[in-house]
Amino acid sequence: MKKHLYIFIFLIFTSCSKYQKVLKSDDFSYKFTKAVEYYQNEEFNKALPIFDELRTIMLGKEKMEEVSYYFAYSHYSTGDLISAAYLFDLFSNNYPNSKYVEECAFMSAYCYYLLAPDYSLDATNNYKGINALQNFVNYFPYSDRTDECNKYIDELRKKLALKAFSNAKQYFTTQHYKSALVALDNVLIDFPSTNNREEIQYLIVKSSYLLAINSISKKIEERLNNTLDAYEQFKDNYSKSEYLKELDEINEKTISKLNNIKINKNEI
Repeated sequence: MKKHLYIFIFLIFTSCSKYQKVLKSDDFSYKFTKAVEYYQNEEFNKALPIFDELRTIMLGKEKMEEVSYYFAYSHYSTGDLISAAYLFDLFSNNYPNSKYVEECAFMSAYCYYLLAPDYSLDATNNYKGINALQNFVNYFPYSDRTDECNKYIDELRKKLALKAFSNAKQYFTTQHYKSALVALDNVLIDFPSTNNREEIQYLIVKSSYLLAINSISKKIEERLNNTLDAYEQFKDNYSKSEYLKELDEINEKTISKLNNIKINKNEI
């Protein structure tokens, strides 16, 4: 057992010693070769600091393009997606004629896609991802990666739609019906293909009714009529909806309240 332990320690020491020699070497061509070797062996944490050093030393030299390429991928491979997204984008801008330009432009956008959080969290990277992916599609319309980018854009838009719907629904839950109506309408406008369209229109009818019956007297009639319009639109679109029984009852109450308003007006 001790023999195996000693061999293991010896191998670690030898490996560290060899790596230190690479780091201390003044032969930059040798350093580049070793950095690529580390990268190809998936020893990214060893490759990264060497490429970082070479980026400064080889600035303006022939190997700089490859150094920048590997440097970006080293960050990506170690999970530093924010830095990788920036470095891939920087590569695309610095080397527009490179054979890697399309690949790096895609990888920058893909990093933002991977950074996009669950719908309940901050959506900044969702928007960055959509913009970067759309820019790639616009710039490389005939790329083999176009379909993949469009798929990622759809996924990110679904996350944004779900977040917008969740926020709008929160207004309804907290009884801010006027704000709920505005927010729900905006979800339908901004995300017409949302999977929650039926539930959104259902909540619009309910919000409209609840806003109406809690309004001051001079606004009740107008808002009740808006409820009737929202109900008819829902019924036209979802004639077999499970929500329809509840909304039928709301519609009957709305008509009854409007009739009472007309009776009171006639009596006056």
